[in-house]
Amino acid sequence: MYKTLTFALVHFTVAFSVAWMISGSLLVGGLIALVEPMVNTVAYFFHEQAWNRFGKAKLDKTGPAV
Repeated sequence: MYKTLTFALVHFTVAFSVAWMISGSLLVGGLIALVEPMVNTVAYFFHEQAWNRFGKAKLDKTGPAV
C-alpha cells in the first residue's frame, strides 16, 4: 500500500510540475494534476475491457510474445 501511495505522490508531482511549467499557472498545474489521474483511471478501465476481449485471446492463439 505504501508503494501505491508514494507512486501516486510522484505521479501528482510530475503532472503538476509539467503542467505548471508549460502553462505558468499554479491553478492550471493543480487542476491538471488532479484531473489527469481520474481520466487515466477511466481510460485504464476501457483498456482492460478491450484487452480482455481482443488482445488476450489473440496472444493466447499465437503464443507468448518475445
